Parts: sequence; C-alpha cells; structure tokens
Amino acid sequence: MVEMIIFRQLFKIARLFAVMKGKRTLHVKEAFEQAQKPHQNHAKLVTSLKHTYNELQDKNRFHEEFVHYLKHAMIIYKREPAVEQVINFVAKFVVSFYDPEKVDVEEEEVENSLLNYLFIFLLKAHNASSNAVRFRTCQLVNKLLGSLPENAQIEDELFDKINTAMLLRVKDKVPNVRIQAVLALARLQDPTDSNCPVLSVYNSLIENDSNSEVRRAVLSCIAPSVHTLSKIVSRTMDVKETVRKLAYQVLAEKVHMKALTIAQRVKLLQQGLNDRSESVKEVVQKQLIQAWLRLAEGNALELLHRLDVESCPEVGTPALNAMFSLSSPSELIKNFSDLDESLKAEPSQIRGNVMYIREQMLNYYDRKTIPIEKLTAENTLFWKVLCEYLKSKGEEFLEHILPEPAIYADYLLSYLQNMPVLSQEEMEDMACLEHLMTKQFIGQQLILMIGCMDTNEEGGRKRLLTVLQEILMTPTTSASFVPLITEKLLSIVQDDDKRIQIVAETISEVREAVVVVDKPPDATELRKQQLKLAEIKVKLMESKDALEKCVALQDFSQASLLKEKIIELESVKHDLLKETEEPQSKEICVEKNDPETLLKCLMMCHELLKQLSLSKGLGPTMDEIIESLIIPGITNTHPSVRNMAVLCLGCCGLQSKDFASQHLTLLLQVLQIDEMKVKLSALKALFDQLMMFGMEPFKAKKSIDSSTENEESGNEDADTELTKEMEEETVTAHNLLQLLSGFLDSEFSELRTESAEGLAKLIFSGRLISAKLLSRLVLLWYNPVTEEDIRLRHCLGVFFPLFAYSNRTNQECFEEAFLPTLQILFNAPASSPLSEVDVTNVSELFVDLTRPSGLNWSTKQCQGLTVHDSLAMKLCNEILMDPSAPDVRTYAKALSSLEINKDFSKDLLVLLDVILEEVNDKACLRMIEKVKNNINRGSCVGDEISEVTKETEDMGGSDIQQENDKTMNCLDPNEEGYKETIQHTEKRRNISPKSRSTRSKTIKGTKRVIAEAKSVPRRNCRTAENENESEDIEPLDPPVSSRPSRRAKTVALEKTKMNLSKLLDKEPVD
Repeated sequence: MVEMIIFRQLFKIARLFAVMKGKRTLHVKEAFEQAQKPHQNHAKLVTSLKHTYNELQDKNRFHEEFVHYLKHAMIIYKREPAVEQVINFVAKFVVSFYDPEKVDVEEEEVENSLLNYLFIFLLKAHNASSNAVRFRTCQLVNKLLGSLPENAQIEDELFDKINTAMLLRVKDKVPNVRIQAVLALARLQDPTDSNCPVLSVYNSLIENDSNSEVRRAVLSCIAPSVHTLSKIVSRTMDVKETVRKLAYQVLAEKVHMKALTIAQRVKLLQQGLNDRSESVKEVVQKQLIQAWLRLAEGNALELLHRLDVESCPEVGTPALNAMFSLSSPSELIKNFSDLDESLKAEPSQIRGNVMYIREQMLNYYDRKTIPIEKLTAENTLFWKVLCEYLKSKGEEFLEHILPEPAIYADYLLSYLQNMPVLSQEEMEDMACLEHLMTKQFIGQQLILMIGCMDTNEEGGRKRLLTVLQEILMTPTTSASFVPLITEKLLSIVQDDDKRIQIVAETISEVREAVVVVDKPPDATELRKQQLKLAEIKVKLMESKDALEKCVALQDFSQASLLKEKIIELESVKHDLLKETEEPQSKEICVEKNDPETLLKCLMMCHELLKQLSLSKGLGPTMDEIIESLIIPGITNTHPSVRNMAVLCLGCCGLQSKDFASQHLTLLLQVLQIDEMKVKLSALKALFDQLMMFGMEPFKAKKSIDSSTENEESGNEDADTELTKEMEEETVTAHNLLQLLSGFLDSEFSELRTESAEGLAKLIFSGRLISAKLLSRLVLLWYNPVTEEDIRLRHCLGVFFPLFAYSNRTNQECFEEAFLPTLQILFNAPASSPLSEVDVTNVSELFVDLTRPSGLNWSTKQCQGLTVHDSLAMKLCNEILMDPSAPDVRTYAKALSSLEINKDFSKDLLVLLDVILEEVNDKACLRMIEKVKNNINRGSCVGDEISEVTKETEDMGGSDIQQENDKTMNCLDPNEEGYKETIQHTEKRRNISPKSRSTRSKTIKGTKRVIAEAKSVPRRNCRTAENENESEDIEPLDPPVSSRPSRRAKTVALEKTKMNLSKLLDKEPVD
C-alpha cells in the first residue's frame, strides 16, 4: 500500500516535471478518453502521446495497448460523435509519425512501425462478421490514406494487400461499408491505366449499385478520364436528386468543357435546366454554366459558339436566361448600351465580364441595331433572348435595346431582301448550304424579335404590317420564314375578319403572276399596214424621180428638200416593216401552281386557321380558299404540299361540324394510302375532331336528313328507314374506332405512338370509355416491341396514374380490364413478344392504379365498397375456378396487395377459407394466410373502438342472421368447404363486431359473388329463394357518399359524350 502511494507521487512529480519542460507525457487510455470530448484539441493530444511514444523503449507494447483501446471504438456501428472523434484522433496520431523528408532513410521502417502495425491489424479485421467492425475498418483505412501527404509512399506489398481488401469490401452487403471502402480506394486508382481494377470497380458501382449514397461516394472519388467520363455524365440522369446534383458539381469542378463533345454539352444543359428538382437546376445555373463561362474567358458569345446554338437554339435560350438571372435588369441594360473603347476593339480582344458581349454594335446610338454585315448566329440569339428576358421584367426596359417598330421593320426588310438565292450548282456545295442556313437562322431570330415590339403606336404598327406583307409577297422569301412572319403578322391584328382579309389578299398576290403572251395578228390591221406600206413605197419612188430631175436642172434647193423627204419616207417604211415582222404580245395575269408557291400559301392559311377563334366558323372567304387551295393541295404530287393541305383541312374541320362530316372520307383515304408524314397529319386531324365534337360529325348529317324525311312521310316506311340509318351510323362509328385502334398494332412506331396518344386523350377527356382499349394500352406499354418508343412509353406512363386517380369510375374501368389483360398474357404463345412480359409486374400496376388511397381527395368515397373490395371478390372467384392452375399464384399475390375495406373484410373470410381448402400450392397458401391474418388483425382492432354500436348490433342482428343463412344455402353441404364455412358463420354470430349495421349494408353487394365461389351450377335454383328472403329483410338507408353520383355525371355528359365500349367490344365488320 505504501509502495502504491509512493508510485503515484512519483508519477505526479514526473508529470509535473514534463509539464514544466513543455512536454507532457500521456497514457494511451487517458488519450483515448480525452479524444472523445467534442472540443478537445487533437493536436495537443497527438503531441503529448507522441512524446510518450518516443520515450518508450518497448514499442510493441504500446502498439498492442493502442490497438486494444481502439477496438472499443471499432465495435460501435452507430456514428456517435464520441466514436467519430476517436477515429479522427487515431488517424491523426498514426500519420503524424510519417515524415516525407525521411523517406529514403533506413530508420523509416522503425519510424512508421505503428502505421504498418495498424494497417496489418485492419487488414486482418476487414472480413469480420460484425458489420460495425467492417465499417470502422474501412473508415480507418480511408482516414489513414486520406491523411497521408500527396507524395507519401508505402510498400508495394502493403499497397497490394490494402487494394485487395478494399476491393472485397466494395462488394459488402452493408451500404455504409461499401461507401467507406469506395472512399479508401480513391488514392489507389490510376486514371492513366485502362486496366486499373479500382476504376473497373468504380465504373460498375456507379451504374449498378442499388444504394444512392454509394453512387454518390463513387462520384466524389472517381477521377475523370477517357474511361470514366461517360459514366460520370450518365449519372446526370440518376433517379436520385442528390446523385444528379453531385454529378453536375463534379462536371463543373473537375471536367474541362473541351473534354465533352457538343452533343454532350447540349444534353447536359437540356437535362439540367429542365430537371424536376430545383436544387439540380440551381447547380447547373450557378456552377456548371458559370464554370464553362470562365473557361470561355467570360465571353458569352464564345460559349454560345461552343454550344452550337445554330443547330440547338432551344439550349442557348435557357442558358442565356440562366446567365441573365444573376444580374438585375438595370445592370443588363447598362452593360449592353455602354459604348466604350473595349467594345470598339477586335472581338478577340473583348474579354472579361459576361455582360460586355455586345461587340461590334457601333451604330447603337442612332438605330439601336447591329449592322447587318456584322450579324452572327450568336449575337443575334443573344440580342433576341435579352429582349425577351427584359420584356418579362417590364416593358419599360425594352426601349433601351430595341428601336422603334418602323425602324426595325425597315431593318428586317433590308436583311431579308439580301438573302442569297442559291443556284443548282451552289445547292450541291456544302459551304454554300451552311452559309445559307446561318443566314436563315439569323433571319428567324430577327423575325421572332417582333414579338417584343410595342405595337400600340399606330404609325409604327401600320409600317410593320406593310413590311411583313411585302416580305410575304416577295418571291425570293424562303418558305422557312413564312410561318413565323404570318404568325407575327396575325398577332398584331386582333380582329378575325381583318386577319382573313389580309391573308386572302396576300395569298392572291403570291399566286398571281404576270405573263407576256403572243397576240395573234388581225387580218384587217395587217391589210391596212400593207396598204400604207405600198403608199409609202409609191411616194418614195416619186420623190426619187423628182430628185433626179432637180439635180439634172441644177435646182439644188429643191433637191435638198426632196432628199429630206426621202429620208423621212425611208424611216417610216422601216418602222412599218419592223412592225409587220415582229409578233404582237400582251401581258396577262395567271395563277401560279408550282409546289413552292402552293406550300407558302398553305403555310399562311394554316397559321391563320390556328389563330382563328373556334367560334368564328367558316365564311365565304375561307370557303373560297378551301376550294381553290386546300382541296386541290390534297391531290398534289409534292408530299410537303399534301401534308400542309391535310393540316389545313384538319383545322377547317375544327371550325365546323358539317365540314368535318363532309370531308371525313377524304381524311380516311389519306390515312390509308399516303406517305407516313401525311398519314400522321391525317391521324392527328381525326383525333382533334373527335376531341372537339365526339362522334357528332359522323352522324349529324344522316340524322337530320332522316328526321326531315320522317316528318314529311310520317309512315312506317320512314320509321324503318330511320332505323336503318341509325344502324349505319353505329356501324360507321364502330369501323372508325376499329381503324384508329388498329394502328396500335402497326409496324411503324410513329403510327403506334400517335394512335396511343390520341386514344389516351379521348379516354382521359371522357369521349371514349372502354376497358378493352385500356387493356390494349397496358399491353402496348409492356410490349418489348415498344421498348425503343420513348415518347409512347412516356405518354402512357403519365396517362395511367392521372386517369386512374382522377375519380372512382376510372378505377372501375381498370378493374374491368384487370383479368382480361392477365388472361391475354397467360395465354400468349411462346412466339409472341408478350410472352416475355412479367405478369406479376402487370398485376402490381393494376393493383396500384385501383388503390382507394390513391384517389384525389375530392373524389374519395367515405363509405361503401371500394374498387379493391370488388377486385378481391373477382380474384377469389378466379382462383376457385381452377385452384390447380399456375396462374393462381399471381392472383394470390395480387390479393395480398389489396387495400380491403374493414367493413367488407369479414365477409371475404368466407371465400378465403374455401380457397385454403381447395388450393395446394404452398406459396399461394402462405399469401392467402397472410391476407387472412391481416383481416383478422384488423377485425380485432375494430372490435375495441366503441360500445356505441351495441344498440345497432341488436337492431341489425336479425338481418345478419338472414344474410348468413342465404350464404349457407349457396354452398353445397357435401363439399369440403361447407363445414368450415358453417364454423366461421357461427363464430361471426358470437363475435361482437364494431358495426353490424354497416356490414348488413355491404353484405348485400357481396352475397351474389360469394355464391359464385363454389356453387355456380346451383346459383339459378336459389334465385327465387333468395328473392323471397330478401323481401323479408327491411331495406336499409343507403350509405352517405361524398362522391357525386356516377349517374348524374353520365346525364350531364350525355349530350356531348358517347360510351363506345360496346362498339369496341364487337368484332370488326367485314
């Protein structure tokens, strides 16, 4: 005891002496205890413990003690702050022995013995059975490797062991272990080696690991290279928002823009700026675009050039808007309008702030326009986007960067008049074509800028309208400009009649051409010319004779007069001869019918029809345009003309039901025999008319004629004729729907997509109600043939949940399509692509789409049977029809996923007991037992809710008894499930349910379905008895529902909507 006291005193004195010297020795245990404190200075602890380590002679004992205390922290999996402090302290302490200046000294191994010892210990513990040990082992390896300096070196043997161990741990079953192993391998990868095992593992994990945090860890560690860049870019489409966000951050910080192709840059901006997550958009706007802008030395025009905005203007526009959003409108205007010496310099000298990009705008003060000869695709797009951005902030900002409408109209006219017109040889030169495409792109951007103009001032508006009409009438105007110019022209004019007049006049001027033709000679005129010519010849001969006489008589004065007369007569003779020899011609006006002219006129007509109000209708002017331009265009030999004519015809059909009915046959003919592009336009037109009018355009005319005849005749023959015509209308509607739905099986993906999209719109709008068609759409969505049809699958993927969850009626439609769809998949032959479809997945989709919890809150039903309750009865019946069929397992799994109503679930137990007796499949039995247990568990909870229902139970007990008796009558006493059903019924009589009255309401709806389970042949013989028994039951009040009555909805839509399910279910008419 005395010796212990003396030892403690000596220890205190030694410690005090060390403190006085500035170096305090520290025991390992004490160091670990102090390291756990949150505000502990680890640097001081490391210095003190290192001093203790250096004074010790037996280093191995220190190593063992150090590892001993470390083990206490390694068995804790939870990331407690104290444990994390200890791990960080251990890493700092061990790495503190590494001195990069003594790498080549022989004593290095001694100096680093603790580091080697700890690595060896960790490598032995990395495959422990404890998740905590494996996690802390990988974490320590990561901390140690990460704390070593950049020029640190370790032995090759130790490197290989660490590499092997961590490559095993990246495949660990625990995500946190994989994360730490990924982080530990970061310093062991070699980006220059294409066969590096670490990079191979990274490439695999970043794509295939199921845990998003593991993928994030790989993204943060992987070194960008030729072999890994595509993997990093692919993570911008990850399903997790955090992974996408980190991927864009890595691309902004570690990847140079030149390492990406133009297609990759465009795709990154398209996806990032349109991402559904605001945080991802913010990273793209504030980090990725700004990083690329810095790489372009702050020149926004250079960045646009690297994005190839001429080919992808839809990318340059949001990119510029993202840049503009970082500055205020006043700053944008100031930097845009300031003229200083830097703007007058060469473009290569203009660098710095992104806003100083209005280079070469030397005439800003006088016209506020860029000189035509200095327009480029980049600065034109920048100008247009800046105008649109400032207009969204306020009209008052535009006057600083845009000229007056009249000035801009002349500016636009001068540019478009100077557009090059290529000859046939130049059209084959790619350089000439590229130059022309650039000019056209600039012209399109200048035309779009008209939308930013203030056209309230009458003078400027009139000048702008005159110039736009003049451009449209110019023969050299490119067809690519016509839709844009017409759209801007019509947007300035608000009155529909005025719009029609302007377009009609413009079309007339464009089609009108002045032609010079030969005029046939007139006999009378010809005779007069000949007589006059003969007279001149006679006078000429007389004058010559007189001249000779005068010369002979030396009468020179008279001879001079005669000579002048002869010259005059010779001139008249020459003119008469010339007039006789030259054919007479005249100028006449003809109508141009070349494809280019017709295409321009149809484009103007199409833009007019798109902007006309649907209530306007077709007037005399439009009728004339239809007869002279649109209808002849349908039969034109040029495909582009036919396509535009079909588009115009479809728009005209939206203006008038009668017009749509008259030209239905024409659209159907186009849909059958024309080219693919024209077929698609005709298909869209038909769907648009169905969306607008339903089936009315296809039956109204016949109905009116039939009614007129019926009123006039008033006899039985007229009634018979009316009935025949109504049948013909039904057949016509049926054939039309068969034709449209038949395109779902087309070999052309474009037709499949347009047909599916159109039918989905009809169903969603209520114009079409068909469970069979819903089944076909679901099968089309799952069909492997449509795997590459991204638009088709995206359209249907959006349609299904929106339609199903909008109201219960739609869910009932999916319920009706459930079993037929599964039957088609079960019976699909091996040669059919549908045989590859996962039936279980299809079943899960239907179950999810019919969930009562998925309905919109305003359409949910508070009481009564749900769609899942009805579906549960159908599934039970389907199982009992053939309990040994392989399809039973799919039905049972679907049954186990249903949301059963607690009031209905007790009645479902009767069928479940029968199923348990009939089915032999063990997996199916387990799922049925699970369903039954869940129902019983829910019933037990419901029994404890309230005692208020006791009175209701007494009032409704007799009703329940009678219902149970009827249920027992439906079952055969000789069958195996009869006894269990009786026992279950007796049990129900003894159990006190939460609400007998509610169950008495629901059991009436399920009574018939229960009878179908085992006694299908006996159902008819019990019908009369059931009806008599039901008369003895006192009718209960219907349950109160917050959902509007379906009958009320049907009556409200009866005039405009038609249930076409019966037509679709019929066989096609030959």
